Amino acid sequence: MTSLTASSLASSLIDRPADCPSDAAADRDIASARRVLRMEAEALTALADGLDGAFARALDRLAGITGRVVVSGMGKSGHVARKIAATLASTGTPAFFVHPGEASHGDLGMIARQDAVIALSNSGETHELSDIVAYTRRFDIPLIGITRRAGSSLAEQADVALVLPPAPEACPLGLAPTTSSTMMLALGDALAVALLERRGFTAADFKQFHPGGQLGRALLKVTDVMHKGEDMPLCALDTPLSTVIFEMTAKRLGCVGVVDATGALAGVITDGDLRRHLTPELWAERADSIMSPRPKTIRPKALVEEALREMNAKQITSLFVVEADRPLGVVHIHDCLRAGAA
Repeated sequence: MTSLTASSLASSLIDRPADCPSDAAADRDIASARRVLRMEAEALTALADGLDGAFARALDRLAGITGRVVVSGMGKSGHVARKIAATLASTGTPAFFVHPGEASHGDLGMIARQDAVIALSNSGETHELSDIVAYTRRFDIPLIGITRRAGSSLAEQADVALVLPPAPEACPLGLAPTTSSTMMLALGDALAVALLERRGFTAADFKQFHPGGQLGRALLKVTDVMHKGEDMPLCALDTPLSTVIFEMTAKRLGCVGVVDATGALAGVITDGDLRRHLTPELWAERADSIMSPRPKTIRPKALVEEALREMNAKQITSLFVVEADRPLGVVHIHDCLRAGAA
């Protein structure tokens, strides 16, 4: 009996790593996490349901300035403020973060009269924000306060106060900013997106602020990578094929676009077309005799990923970029791959 018990114990130790919690402990951890997420989700629902004219007035203030949006806060509110400023800046609203402590030691000079200020304070009584608040009042700079207390100093001084709904912190002690900071962050996102939509901010605008990484690559247009001008292989309808071959070889794209007298793209000749028509009489032919009419083309505003998808679907290696039947450039499948569209 003793041997069996020891064997069972050894087996259980082998099956469960030393740092792996018991099933009961794991269940408690998951229950705790779910409680936090549900509390914060309920708070966000209350925040959304409680939005009123104050949100619209805050939006009017932010949209009406000619300067930048300055976002400030202390502690956890400061971390949220940094993120709000970054989101605003990346979606077409120039913005930056100013630390309230540094503001009291010279950085107030970073705030101009054409700017607006968003100040975050859970209690609405953050002492470090007092100099920024006083500065906005002195120079009539729009001030938007985000706080949980409607009767706080920040709410009373602000031109527009966005008051968070009452909701307990997810921290079991009720002390660590959790639910409140999540609501502030979400409210900042709501302001940024509403401003984005009001200004008609497009994917093309978004790309200008996100040129790097996967996001920038995903928003590349064919006009960003196409060959144009002297690098675009073109010939006229009556061009001798000997000249066509020279043009194709010189531009190194495996194709030549054939244009008519008006400059419209009438067809395309690929290296495959040349191979299929390779006879002793080929050199006496003209471009229009072997070109493929009505070639596959793509519009200038198309994304690189769309061009790659089209080329894969049609089993071709290049597309002419055309607007009003006029060739603007040619994009090769290698251009798309180099741009990271694969």
